Amino acid sequence: MTKTDIKPKSMHRAKIWSDDVENLYRFQQAGYRDEVEYKQVKQVDKVEFWPETGFVKKLQRRDNTFYYYNRQRECEDKDVRKVKVYVY
Repeated sequence: MTKTDIKPKSMHRAKIWSDDVENLYRFQQAGYRDEVEYKQVKQVDKVEFWPETGFVKKLQRRDNTFYYYNRQRECEDKDVRKVKVYVY
């Protein structure tokens, strides 16, 4: 299996907020499943993260528009259940 063939085996919804859920929320806002799909589609080796918090700093959407994110939490409690967590 090559790097471009990576597909998730299953999916479930997030129930509580965590750092991982925050980053998944940011990827999904930009139109990607997660970091794996982002790296496949954009063909990049690394994603920019805020050094203080470890949250995603900037993502490029499929239409080449950039999303810039704050250092603090952006995924509100009401949005946590909307986040899809993929298992590989």
